[in-house]
Amino acid sequence: MTTALATDARAPVERAVDTRSFYARNRLKIAPWLFLAPALIFFMIYVIIPIFGSISLSFYKWDGLVAEQAEWVGMANYERLLDDEKFWTSLKNNILWLLLFMLAVPAGLFIALFLNQTTPGMRIYKSLFFFPFVISQVVVGLVFFWFYNPEFGVVGKVWGFFFCEQVVNIVGNLSTRCSVDPPALMASEEYATYGIIAAGLWPQIAYCMILYLTGLNNVSPDQVEAGRLDGAKGWRMLWYVILPQLRPATFIAVVVTVIGALRSFDMIAIMTQGGPGVGSTNVLAYYMYEVALSEFGFRYGYGAAIATVLFLIMLFYISYFLWRMYQDEKGEH
Repeated sequence: MTTALATDARAPVERAVDTRSFYARNRLKIAPWLFLAPALIFFMIYVIIPIFGSISLSFYKWDGLVAEQAEWVGMANYERLLDDEKFWTSLKNNILWLLLFMLAVPAGLFIALFLNQTTPGMRIYKSLFFFPFVISQVVVGLVFFWFYNPEFGVVGKVWGFFFCEQVVNIVGNLSTRCSVDPPALMASEEYATYGIIAAGLWPQIAYCMILYLTGLNNVSPDQVEAGRLDGAKGWRMLWYVILPQLRPATFIAVVVTVIGALRSFDMIAIMTQGGPGVGSTNVLAYYMYEVALSEFGFRYGYGAAIATVLFLIMLFYISYFLWRMYQDEKGEH
């Protein structure tokens, strides 16, 4: 009897064989990828493949018309960039855009803090501040172009109020005499870029405001109450309690603002077309358009080289912000 039991104990235990299909056995792992597949396919076709196609094109000299005429030139397009004064002007303007555009983040934050109140009529103010975000960039450019006009624009009218006066001329008619002529911002090589950046900041501030309003809705009231019990108020409450909880919104606002500054195109196209002068307000995106598709003779390879430089700058900034966010989250855990 004992020997029989021992033999039965040593016998291998038979396991049930799963006869289901591969999909049935791995349904929970496969299902998310099935939902992501359409977006990934479109992202691959319209983003990843064109990026590598543009990088590949930057090593050729090509007019964009006949594929057989594409001539391999290696790094010649990039070497030419080093001696291109217009390229360096565009790069300098892009850096200026990047630095000044970052003002949209704190400005959007403080407007969101102002609007995040329960006073009567606050919805009207929210809609007014939200308005710049929903209108077209082309419309914004046209409005600010008229705004800066020294004759009939707001700048000219305000300037005239402070520095001009109505006088009677020889024939008895009223005329305007100004101690200092009103500035023609869009005709100045020195100040035109700042005027365009100010126009671009208007809708960008509205976008950052929306992000922060969403973030403020997710702020923990328990932490706010705990901060009040500890005596925190005003700037201390903002710095130590509110801002740490707005980190995700700040990250998105900074990334979107950086991308918006580096890919700025429509404002320049509407307000100055790269002028005044020869490319004084150009940025890399608009200079790429001029080189590849405008009066410069369809130099697709050279335009692709400019696009590659712009892509690498964007990649550097976005990678840096992603790394910082990853380090912060890792430190919290």
